[in-house]
Amino acid sequence: MEGISIRMRIGNLEVCPGEKKSGWIAVEGTPYRMPVTVICGGGGKTTLITAGVHSAEHVGVQAAMELAEELQPEGLDGTVVLVPIVNVSGYGQRGTSMVWEDGKNLNREFPGSREGTTAEKICRTVTDVLFSAADYYIDLHSGDYFEELYPYVYYVGPAKESVRRTAKAMAACVDTAYAVESRTISGGAYNYANSIGIPAILLERGGRGLWSRKEVDADKKDVRRVLKFLYGDCPALFKTSGAESGPQGDISRKPQIVLTDVCYEDAPLGGCWYPAFKAGDRFEQCAVLGEIRDYFGNVLYTCRACKRGVLLYQTVSLNLPKGTPMVAYGVLG
Repeated sequence: MEGISIRMRIGNLEVCPGEKKSGWIAVEGTPYRMPVTVICGGGGKTTLITAGVHSAEHVGVQAAMELAEELQPEGLDGTVVLVPIVNVSGYGQRGTSMVWEDGKNLNREFPGSREGTTAEKICRTVTDVLFSAADYYIDLHSGDYFEELYPYVYYVGPAKESVRRTAKAMAACVDTAYAVESRTISGGAYNYANSIGIPAILLERGGRGLWSRKEVDADKKDVRRVLKFLYGDCPALFKTSGAESGPQGDISRKPQIVLTDVCYEDAPLGGCWYPAFKAGDRFEQCAVLGEIRDYFGNVLYTCRACKRGVLLYQTVSLNLPKGTPMVAYGVLG
């Protein structure tokens, strides 16, 4: 590579302008490696795209793998870095949200620690290797194995105004009916990214440990719309695989309803869970969202809505352990 200017070093890769390479990022102090693909255009800024922060959320994983194959550097005024699986520990064990060795949720441990547990080391690797190279960030999520979810997108409200403004504009490119302006500024990957000046969004689509062609294609179209907003028209970003349909470069969407207040309800006790609504349903204040019953069918707890809202996600498994997620809903004015 003598005489060629290296645009980016990341993991075990050295990538020059006009190149696309795939390789690995070692998680220091563990036996794990994260897969990574770098698509290096000319100058410009770098967009990081991750999935599999929670290892049961397969829609984003499949979308990121396909995007890594399809996106090309030609005409791209910048660089795109794709990591389809961040929780490489839990994913290999067919786990849920948690890292296998320590039972920790990666989206509670950022920025992580080199001297910590496996989860903390994974987070620190993302912070040191990926966030240090990123100017923008898109994180792809779904509901867990036991959750159904209505598609929506997060951005952080209490961030530097220029960061918030860009993140909100990125979120507006996404084809979802709802956007959540989160008040959480710590712990999660996209939250932490915003706090260090990287405009970031978290896209939620799919759940129950499943993925479908329709959901994956919707994620891919959303990512392409965000990239078009960030980089402008670039045919290489919008090249489709034969399975996709519809305009890839169109960023015009129906206006989103921005939710600034979300209620997250965890189970106050364990038992069997009987939800009353489906994800995406709207309801009035005091509506019964579901019941926890014992093994004889007796009602132990009735979950009621504190305010009028829309159900974003909920547990749909019968078993409901104490302290685990039950329902989450956005408050409607």
